[in-house]
Amino acid sequence: MWASAVLLVLLGSFGANALDNGLARTPPMGWLAWERFRCNVNCTADPKNCVSEKLFMEMADRLVEDGYKDAGYEYVNIDDCWMAKQRDANNKLYADPERFPSGIKGLADYIHSKGLKLGIYTAYGNFTCQGYPASGMHLELDAQTFAEWGVDMLKMDGCKQMDRHTMKKGYPQMTKYLNATGRPILFSCSWPDYERGAGIPINYTLVAENCNIWRNYVDIQDSWQSVLSIIDYYAKEQDTLVPVAGPGNFNDPDMLIIGDFSLSVEQAKAQMAMWAILAAPLLMSNDLRTITPEYRDILLNKDVIAISQDNAGIMGKRVLQVDGVDVWTRDCGGYFDQEWAMTFLNRNSANKTITFALNDIGLFFFGGYGITDLWNHNADLGYRDIYAKYKYTVPKTGVLMWYFVPWWNTTSF
Repeated sequence: MWASAVLLVLLGSFGANALDNGLARTPPMGWLAWERFRCNVNCTADPKNCVSEKLFMEMADRLVEDGYKDAGYEYVNIDDCWMAKQRDANNKLYADPERFPSGIKGLADYIHSKGLKLGIYTAYGNFTCQGYPASGMHLELDAQTFAEWGVDMLKMDGCKQMDRHTMKKGYPQMTKYLNATGRPILFSCSWPDYERGAGIPINYTLVAENCNIWRNYVDIQDSWQSVLSIIDYYAKEQDTLVPVAGPGNFNDPDMLIIGDFSLSVEQAKAQMAMWAILAAPLLMSNDLRTITPEYRDILLNKDVIAISQDNAGIMGKRVLQVDGVDVWTRDCGGYFDQEWAMTFLNRNSANKTITFALNDIGLFFFGGYGITDLWNHNADLGYRDIYAKYKYTVPKTGVLMWYFVPWWNTTSF
């Protein structure tokens, strides 16, 4: 808890151009179009699934009516391909009039009427990743336009910007212009990912001064291997990434693909658990109109979401690897600053049992711990001595996710 207080003081001491919006005190939650719907703009051939205002209105309806809003999912985020192919006579961006007949302002009004928030997409450079007009030459104008429309989150991509050394200047410029609008707009940056890809050293202090959330690594794809590759990157870089995460500023491993085509139920639980341990944004990219109940239940698990939304905002770490099982812990503060969330991630294609003592992985409360199962309605799993070795059996390509509380405080279970 002390570390979180120090981080808040540091955030408050940044310069005039630093992010100053009071947002993302916990990782943002919502829905994002890209992974599931990509750049499908053919509304004649595929009216149900094309990038249009109808799609985003229907997803907003589902967020409200199916319990996602009540669980904390509040953003409805447009990605690439929403724009007309050219700016207007005043150099302003505007939405494709056939697919967005109400305009972005009309869509924002609808989203807000549901008690939700609207996110939008642009890019640093002259073109978006799909070749639509971007904000490179119009950062200030676009920031003002987004604010006038009532936008609540901005994702700024950058794959068409060839000189990625300039991003250290361009993204902070957009931060300055967003601040100047007076509207709180959560800023999602793709900046570190592009610097990583270009071999440019990343100044994460500067990134955290200017962005609420930021992409560090490649786009997620609809596969278990993609999920694992992202987790592996975060494990490899955890000593760099953990210190920069905290209230207002979070690393973003990309979208939740739960309920799409590739993940089994156990793999979907694994992604949800790992994103919660990583203090990652929970931005679903799926079709909420057709998602089946078992995947919806994963996304709505209130106990796992509570770990994601822990106020301390501390990103978890991988603390042990045994026989293809990774053990991750997240410091959740609490009683004697000794409450922990833990995931056991099994990469094997069969169930796996591992053995270790809690003291081996940094859980050292001398009285031991009581544990509960976060996937089973916080069910009480009993007591663990910190020095005794216990066996833990993890389902194939799946997880266990437990919460550890000092034994003397288990009356709160």
